Amino acid sequence: MLIKTIPVGPMESNCYLAGDEDTKEIFIIDPGGDYKKIKSVIDKDRLKPKAVINTHGHGDHIGANNEFGIPVWIHRLDAEFLTDPSRNLSGGLGFFLRTKKASRLLKHGDILNIGKYNLEVIHTPGHTPGSICLKGDKVIFTGDTLFCQGIGRTDFAYGSEEDIMCSIKERLFTLGDGYIIYPGHGPDSTIGFEKANNTYII
Repeated sequence: MLIKTIPVGPMESNCYLAGDEDTKEIFIIDPGGDYKKIKSVIDKDRLKPKAVINTHGHGDHIGANNEFGIPVWIHRLDAEFLTDPSRNLSGGLGFFLRTKKASRLLKHGDILNIGKYNLEVIHTPGHTPGSICLKGDKVIFTGDTLFCQGIGRTDFAYGSEEDIMCSIKERLFTLGDGYIIYPGHGPDSTIGFEKANNTYII
């Protein structure tokens, strides 16, 4: 699978371009800002974006949703975050972000096809009610659920420490140790490394 990581915005959220290296079809995962930076990579490599997928609805992951002119997909429980600055946290920072509504509302178990690859939607509530991870072949995009030696914050509105622990233990740590984690912030990791070294998992 073709995977390109582009840190964007003041929070350095990881935007991922993920798809088929042969057909050049890609999903844009979490375009949190810096549209021109993302677009320059797309243009340079002649990639063909199919849809934007948001792993959750916080402002640092949805900021450039509108710029690409393609469908936006998000879990149904985070759909209102796209148009509500209080939910997506941008209101508290003073810039009141509203993006277009999602054209597809995702649910646990959905299979998203991109060229010869599939990504499976894994619902992992905790950071937000509609947080998801996207599982491919030995790779998983974990959004703000699981980081390298960290986990997503649960002290924001709509967060739940109990839910995020359950999501990680029951839906992520049950995957093979060799799965590569591509998180919403920071460096890559693996499921095995996080099982052994992530001290935030209680």
